[in-house]
Amino acid sequence: MIARLLRSLVYLLVLDLSVAPVCARHRSVSTPGGTTCNNARNRGCWTDSIDINTDYEDLTPVTGRERTYTFVLTEVDNFIGGDGAVKKKAMLVNGQFPGPIINADWGDRITITVVNRLQTNGTSVHWHGIRQLYSCTQDGTNGVTGCPIPPGGQKRYSFLATQYGTAWYHSHFSAQYGNGVLGAIVINGPASLNYDIDLGPLLIGDWYHMGVDAIVSRVNDPRNPYRENVPGSSPPSDNVLFNGLNVNTRGPGGDYHTVVLTKGAKHRLRLINHSVENTFTVSISGHSFWIIATDMVPVKPVRVDSVYMSIGQRYDIVIEADQEVATYWINATFSSAPCGSSRNSHPAAVVSYKGAAHKLPKDYGATPPDSLCADHLGFQPVVQKIPPLDKFQGSPEEILDVKLRVEDSIARVFWPINNTPMNISWGQPTLRYVQSDKVFEMNAGENVIHVPGEETWAFWLIQNDSPIPHPMHLHGHDILVLGSSDPLAKPREHSFRAYNPGSDKGRLNGFNPTRRDTTVLPAYGWSVVAFHTNNPGAWVFHCHVAWHVSQGMSIQFLEQESKIPEVMKLEDIDENCNAWNDWYPMKAPFQQDELGL
Repeated sequence: MIARLLRSLVYLLVLDLSVAPVCARHRSVSTPGGTTCNNARNRGCWTDSIDINTDYEDLTPVTGRERTYTFVLTEVDNFIGGDGAVKKKAMLVNGQFPGPIINADWGDRITITVVNRLQTNGTSVHWHGIRQLYSCTQDGTNGVTGCPIPPGGQKRYSFLATQYGTAWYHSHFSAQYGNGVLGAIVINGPASLNYDIDLGPLLIGDWYHMGVDAIVSRVNDPRNPYRENVPGSSPPSDNVLFNGLNVNTRGPGGDYHTVVLTKGAKHRLRLINHSVENTFTVSISGHSFWIIATDMVPVKPVRVDSVYMSIGQRYDIVIEADQEVATYWINATFSSAPCGSSRNSHPAAVVSYKGAAHKLPKDYGATPPDSLCADHLGFQPVVQKIPPLDKFQGSPEEILDVKLRVEDSIARVFWPINNTPMNISWGQPTLRYVQSDKVFEMNAGENVIHVPGEETWAFWLIQNDSPIPHPMHLHGHDILVLGSSDPLAKPREHSFRAYNPGSDKGRLNGFNPTRRDTTVLPAYGWSVVAFHTNNPGAWVFHCHVAWHVSQGMSIQFLEQESKIPEVMKLEDIDENCNAWNDWYPMKAPFQQDELGL
């Protein structure tokens, strides 16, 4: 096992429980009456015994309610999108983009039946941000936690909402979500700041008028890059949509999305970046706002004028309508650094106070500071986590090596991790190997790291030998972001600088650091993260740039392998896997031509 760990793709330090004790096994408490004390004057309260200070990794209410949804996936050629332009291929959830919002309360069970009526595509749906505590089979990561749903098939996902906050769902079948298979998840719970009105989610993301499968094919081919002599380069998005809307940047059509504020009231708005490549800084002209959650982690309120959002990230904000009754812009501003671009040079939506004249705002407001594609690491979670940082040595035998690789002999571009691009098998997912006790038969391309420790801390040192920052998303866990190297204004003018234990250890924060499920790995730099090994399963850690994960930029860790069959029913994946393997590859018109996630 030691040799296996030393050959692994990351420096993984697992601490024995006797050295680094953490929380006891997860508990639940029945709360059939629902909320009793949460209101505009006391958002920190949830029930008589549970509030904003309750650690959801330790205790979860169980309401006894089940929220049920049915999602029917269809595809439309020459779809007229929310910007009035034609998209060559769209894939919709219940005939709409974005898909329906999933609404639930903390402690509810959420059950979604996904019906695949796509003509030639499999699909799977991942519930991004949901920990899936003891329910890894419901994570929706094809090739890892189950098989894709074949055309004409359906799958029932069901899980307990053990957390609260803002999440989102999206297809995890190649880059399919860029064609429209996505939507928001709102799980109501306590908050760290009072507010009067919950405005719901504001999904902001890039939009391509070409089908994203065609973009993936060209990005993966070094012979015909989008930018001359830059293999793996990608096109700018055609637009950036706000809840599915924006004006057409190259002709008539479309409309601005409008967020309505009530003068004198405090409003909660749930920001979600659902892009496949674009990241941006969000600001509201004439207004500052409070940040109260990073991804699904409540934080001590921080007042800001803008916030940078990478792919997959969410911020819950509170806006006080304390300005003149008028209209204002919500701006999505791009960085000068290489983290996405768009043909819409100034994406925006409208904030309109009730009673304001129906006209567009005049002033875009001050341009926010250039984010340089970097996360802000100063947010303090309400519930503290203090990992034993003194146990992290920072001197790995081998590190996580992220670097672009071009294989001219087969005309392919890869983003491997430690020289191995992850390549999953749709029909033989990781949990099937666990089910049959044949994990030893998994091949090296599946990039498995074994994490056997129970209720321990694991530290990862990740290094990026490339001039492009990468939004890294971890399934099954929140990660503690202990520190990162400084962002670079012009990374292509620099070279890689590795983590230095002597000079960089002091940059790490071990006292209640920022905690979230998606963080940015800086260009030509490093990040140190930690997670608590309290959730048995097979969990992927991958770049959320759709082209990069399709090129292999992912690993998976197999956590507490021996306990997986004890805490979940692995036979739950059998019916759908049998249906998939009956259809693919013999009946499928197309074969897997990229790495599958």
